Amino acid sequence: MANPDGVAADQLRAFVERIERLEEEKKVISDDIKDVYAEAKGTGFDIKVLRKVISLRKKKPHEREEEEAVLDLYMHALGMAGAAGEG
Repeated sequence: MANPDGVAADQLRAFVERIERLEEEKKVISDDIKDVYAEAKGTGFDIKVLRKVISLRKKKPHEREEEEAVLDLYMHALGMAGAAGEG
């Protein structure tokens, strides 16, 4: 029900509480992800490269190809020819 100021306090409270719960869940998940990265690092994997692999897997093949083409163009413009595909 709306209070005299025109704010539906119960509805607002429900939204705030839902957001707070989701923020807490997000924190727990974020902590879990950090633990997995730490475990991978402890096993000898390069975390920086692992993060890049995760990022690339989120993209569609044509998006990755376009990004690589632009990166190659920029690298050539900076005199770093051939560096984009090497690694």
